[in-house]
Amino acid sequence: MSAIFSLPVSMAAWDLSVTVEELGPEAPPLKVSVTSDLHIGGVILKIVEKTQIKKDWSDHALWWEQKQQWLLRPSWTLEKYEIHADARLSLTPQHKPLRLGLPNGTTLRLQACFSRPVFQTVMGVCHLLNLRHPEELSLLRPMEVKKKKKDKEAEEEVVYDLTGLRTSSGRSSRIGGTLYISKWLCNIPYSIFHSHTLSNGMPMHFADSLQTEAVYKMLSVSLPAPAPETITKMPRTTSLVDKAQVHSRWLDSSRSLLQQGVQEHDRLLLRFKYYCFHDLDPKYDAVRLTQLYEQARWAILLEDVDCTEEEMMLFAALQYHIGKVSLSEPQPMTSCPAMDDLDSALQCLEVKMEAEESITYFVLSPFLRPRPKRLTLKGYKQFWFAFNNTSISYYKSKEESLKEPIQQMNLKGCEVAPDVSVAGQKFCIRLLIPGAEGMNEVYLRCENELQYSRWMAACRLASKGKTLADSSFSSEVQNIQSFLAMQRTNPGANTAQTDDSINTYSLVSPRYHKKYKAKQLTPRILEAYQNVAQLPLTDALLRFLQIWQGLPDFGVSTHFLYNHRFKGCRKDEVLGVTNNRLIRIDLSIGDVVKTWRYNTMRQWNVNWDIQQMAIEFNGNVNIAFSCVTATCKIVHEYIGGYIFMATRTKEQAEVLNQELFFKLTGGHEAI
Repeated sequence: MSAIFSLPVSMAAWDLSVTVEELGPEAPPLKVSVTSDLHIGGVILKIVEKTQIKKDWSDHALWWEQKQQWLLRPSWTLEKYEIHADARLSLTPQHKPLRLGLPNGTTLRLQACFSRPVFQTVMGVCHLLNLRHPEELSLLRPMEVKKKKKDKEAEEEVVYDLTGLRTSSGRSSRIGGTLYISKWLCNIPYSIFHSHTLSNGMPMHFADSLQTEAVYKMLSVSLPAPAPETITKMPRTTSLVDKAQVHSRWLDSSRSLLQQGVQEHDRLLLRFKYYCFHDLDPKYDAVRLTQLYEQARWAILLEDVDCTEEEMMLFAALQYHIGKVSLSEPQPMTSCPAMDDLDSALQCLEVKMEAEESITYFVLSPFLRPRPKRLTLKGYKQFWFAFNNTSISYYKSKEESLKEPIQQMNLKGCEVAPDVSVAGQKFCIRLLIPGAEGMNEVYLRCENELQYSRWMAACRLASKGKTLADSSFSSEVQNIQSFLAMQRTNPGANTAQTDDSINTYSLVSPRYHKKYKAKQLTPRILEAYQNVAQLPLTDALLRFLQIWQGLPDFGVSTHFLYNHRFKGCRKDEVLGVTNNRLIRIDLSIGDVVKTWRYNTMRQWNVNWDIQQMAIEFNGNVNIAFSCVTATCKIVHEYIGGYIFMATRTKEQAEVLNQELFFKLTGGHEAI
């Protein structure tokens, strides 16, 4: 019996050209002899041996120029990657210097990962800067501004170098890359972002030198108010189309920097992208709180979000106070665990009264008007209102309240926004109530501060599915009253002692530079300042953010507006994306046409070939549109990102689920 043996067939060798960055830009590509079954790790080994350069090559990886692809799987063969002799490869570091502009205007140079998705790159940067919840931030390209020759010569950007910074855990600042530190980031607990060893209130890795220590103080303490000329020179978005263009500059979170054309030493901006600020704790979030305040401050100064004149004076007063306290002696930011425990206890001891008394009446009834239309004058009509669990009903009079109401509106899931002018004695509540065809807009007008405080508190609770029996009702009323008190002027207060250092035009938007003289604005700002002068630094920062978040346009005009062509609509319109709803806006007059909430969304998908997005809501409501000012990927990522933010909980040991984020924001199939 004869045996037949098959001999291994040797694969033909061929030359592969690889450019090595360490050899210089003028050096010709190296040619190495390879076979198709050679794995990527073996290719790198051959290249390193041929360079005869002795150094640490562990951070290097191969970049395939034609396909704009990193070859990060060392066990994969050339055949599996479908690499042939015509491929142009480059051996380059995965981490390279990048200039990063922060919300407070500081520019840092640090090592960023160019090979991993931007989402992971941002995680590494935030870990280095001690910024918790990096999923709320992302990178975007700066706006191109044409400068005159004189301005270019006069203005030289100050860059603070952190390329040599290492975290206290011993990990290099190059987080997110070399073969496979990114695996460590795939299931990273939130707790690790405040696990840095502290030295005098700052992470240990910033305490290595006086230079890095000074940089950390810049990041964690509010900088002085900008000069008025700086504000006027900054680019501003004056129309909905301009605002739509801003958001086309966000980078794709699921692709790497190099895949998106970002090169070494380029400048990008690190900004809060998703306006869902989870678990904001001053004890751990000194940098996060300061940078969030700075982003909010610039949104106010550049008029990205509209506010009333009274609110602008209050914002100015808070900026003035925060600047004074920060310059005098920066205070450590602390939380109040006792209050947190008290809130938890109150929630547990909540008294359920719905079964005993389902209808609660207010003694004073507000006035109601439907959504006002432009070029019309519609007054308010007086009705008698009653709360029933989370619904409000209104009648012609108190006597009629025993009969069927004129209308009953369930406020659960509605949007509640203030429309208040204390000086003008205007106390209105704006409600966006979910309906079958979108959101219905209703205004309630109250007669005085007390009535407004109670109704606003009741509406806020009802929007969350809570009734007036909830234990937080009284505290909600008190918070609203304290906010109104801050807007109340004190003409008799002595302000002469504080007006020596105020730079009025640095605290308000350019609109007020033209409308008022400095000597007219100063006393108004100082009157508002008397109401906030006793606030500690942390409370002042949180109060500023609270008022900013309470603005009617918060999360829309400052966050995301896109120009779209809706299916069946011949004209361009604007789509606003917020943390809980989509808003269709008429481009010509700026009115809200329709609103759809995420909790009524059944599915959405994108046709990537024709760049069209389709969304299905409950009740057989379907919308489809094509983006005009940006790719559908950016809109897709925003919607998926906000849904991802809604999945987070308060447990400190929670793991950041990157897989879910990429599934919601980066997939090319229906969700």
